[in-house]
Amino acid sequence: MGSKYPVATRPPHPLIYRVLVAALPALAVHCEALAENADALWEIVHGQCVPDQVKNNDPAPCAYVDLRKGQAEGYAILKDRRGATQFLLIPTARVAGIESAALLAPDSPNYWNDAWQARTFVLERLGHPLPRDEVGMAVNSKLSRSQNQLHIHIDCVRLDVIEALHRQQAAISMSWRTLAEPLAGHRYEAMRVAGADLNGNNPFRLLAQEGGIAAAQMGLETLVVIGARFPDGSPGFYLLSALADPLHGYLANGEELLDHACRVGAHNDGA
Repeated sequence: MGSKYPVATRPPHPLIYRVLVAALPALAVHCEALAENADALWEIVHGQCVPDQVKNNDPAPCAYVDLRKGQAEGYAILKDRRGATQFLLIPTARVAGIESAALLAPDSPNYWNDAWQARTFVLERLGHPLPRDEVGMAVNSKLSRSQNQLHIHIDCVRLDVIEALHRQQAAISMSWRTLAEPLAGHRYEAMRVAGADLNGNNPFRLLAQEGGIAAAQMGLETLVVIGARFPDGSPGFYLLSALADPLHGYLANGEELLDHACRVGAHNDGA
């Protein structure tokens, strides 16, 4: 796979990266101060869902807790308070966010694949099937998130985003390239991966390794994964990423590509 940045779309100058990375802690503190409790998700999962699952075989207040490989590799599925269909996948281990080095370890859990399997909770809430290209997952950058525990948003995809990806599908390859058409008003990089699920394809590592993003810079990235059906009928996924530009007010919130009102799919009956 090629570099995430083609010749026509060069990455920011290293000096700019250093400035952004240096500003990251202060900006993160500012963002965290906006949250009522930046550890709320961790306290819910670690303090309530996991103990309830262990003691009572009941994941409440989560919808599901998977501890088959122990808490170090487990995860919980929690209904988000926003939207009728949005769920969150949250590790049962302490993982701060996209910048966590543990996510790039060779033996790290593939939380994205687990999140994709958990889309069934979205469909149950929705009450009818969704085709795979109308289901998306997102992790926001360190600058735009409100919680200090990794969480993958799982919900419907915005209709305008679906349409924009369909228009550009011929230009999305197995290497990272800049999309010619913005998504939700912002410029994204995109690549495609084949397969009905993400088993064997960890988007965090694909962003860091194949995309050429240094581990120290991961906190500035947002990462979105959207199901796809390619022109030949085969299933796969679109991986989308964007780099925060706090100097111009962009904090890389990939969740913007999701529709928490879930206004897509009512006319479809396939997945």
